[in-house]
Amino acid sequence: MDATIVADEVSRTFGPVRAIDRLTLEIPPGVIYGLLGPSGSGKTTFLRMVVGALRPTEGRLLVLGRTMPDRAVAGQIGYMPQTAALYPDLTLRENLAFFGRIYGLRGRKLEDRVEQLVNDLGLLGWVDQPLYRFSSGMLQRASLACALLHQPELLVLDEPTVGLDPVLRRSLWAHFRQLAEQGKTLLISTHTMDEADRCDLLGFLRGGRLLASDTPAALRLQTGQADLEDAFLALAGQPGIPVGEP
Repeated sequence: MDATIVADEVSRTFGPVRAIDRLTLEIPPGVIYGLLGPSGSGKTTFLRMVVGALRPTEGRLLVLGRTMPDRAVAGQIGYMPQTAALYPDLTLRENLAFFGRIYGLRGRKLEDRVEQLVNDLGLLGWVDQPLYRFSSGMLQRASLACALLHQPELLVLDEPTVGLDPVLRRSLWAHFRQLAEQGKTLLISTHTMDEADRCDLLGFLRGGRLLASDTPAALRLQTGQADLEDAFLALAGQPGIPVGEP
């Protein structure tokens, strides 16, 4: 089966700054791929190229068989940015209806999808409340619901669990795993080691460069390190510099 994402020597510059530097990787369907790196490593820049919000300066980026950016695949991608791009004065139901119509959902199909998502994400009791009343964790779940509405083949999540309590984080990761088991591909950026360990495949990004890409177990074996953070530091060649949370 063809890879969901293929990056071939992809670079992205902003003036003199090379945010992504000749990145090459393939992500197969039906997996959770984690992009691990410290702040400023280029994670968000790469994710924005994958969803078509940024054009690569160099190289070729294929998503679902199309060279990006390409509007033809927009309906097959769900994107959850770090900051929820929702309307705070509208209720959750109104937000979901708005984004659902953008993706061509109407009538009973839209209503059923909204009901399923608010149940799955524990938001049923808040569906008719305006978003300005939501906690940060609830806003994260609302943003995820919007990204999942149209049942995309590829889900791109930019640090989706930042600020969430451990119980909610565990619940969301169980949902991510369920989606992968359904054949969906998930590309998730993170800077936390426990989340990185939950991924099927993991890429280490630093200074815009992909240091390694493999399973967490293989990366440990490759570096001779039992701990993922130590493995990252070994690959970066800079021991003692923390990459993220333990």
